[in-house]
Amino acid sequence: FSFGANWQNFISCLNDERIDAAVKSLQDYLNQDSLDGRTFLDIGSGSGLFSLAAHRLGAKVYSFDYDPQSVACTEYLRKQFANNAENWEISQGSVLDQEFLASLGTYDVVYSWGVLHHTGDLWSACSNVSPLVSPGGKLFIAIYNDQGIFSEFWLAVKKLYNRSISLFRWILVFLFFVVFELRAMLGALVRGRNPFSLKRWRDKASKERGMSRWYDIIDWVGGYPFEVAKPEAVFNFFKERGFKLERLKTCGGGLGCCEYVFSNQSE
Repeated sequence: FSFGANWQNFISCLNDERIDAAVKSLQDYLNQDSLDGRTFLDIGSGSGLFSLAAHRLGAKVYSFDYDPQSVACTEYLRKQFANNAENWEISQGSVLDQEFLASLGTYDVVYSWGVLHHTGDLWSACSNVSPLVSPGGKLFIAIYNDQGIFSEFWLAVKKLYNRSISLFRWILVFLFFVVFELRAMLGALVRGRNPFSLKRWRDKASKERGMSRWYDIIDWVGGYPFEVAKPEAVFNFFKERGFKLERLKTCGGGLGCCEYVFSNQSE
């Protein structure tokens, strides 16, 4: 799946509202109003939105991504919204490349939202990010929830998408878009809200990290490689490596990513 191409389409709809939502998301999850004097590593920077958010919070940022188009997106955001800031470095690299990672040093905040499960080797990627977090630093990651047989279904969907011609890919995305929207409309109706209101779409930007409902669905249907993990497996993995869980947001057993904020307790 071409993650970078999807991100390039996403940044065409990027605006101040989405950027502000991303900034607020970092502040809320890290429980910090500012990152002044802190270093921030964005692993799999994608669109570059959260690198930009960290920069606006005052951090010295290093961003990297395996996909050249994602690297280009991040460079565009740095040029467009940060005046080519000198305290924001961008490169191409892989979280599975230990030699590359060893050259980066350690960071106060290591951020990798929805990336490690797309590498093709989730647990190696998790192992590789651990040494990048400074003692006392924070690791903020999001990993697809393990839904058992439903995760196997989504794996089959993603494989089908990537093996199909372009026309069928769009049909597949549209079908799931309709399913997700009908579910969201039903949920709004149950809560006594107008199911046809466009406000739900606008709220996606303000409430959900500045993301786009449409491009999220394309990513969800096509995003492959694809791995999943139960929250307890992620918790135990990082606990064994000296990390303490500071915050956890699960999916209630449902679709999506569980979000984790760990602190490095090692000296």
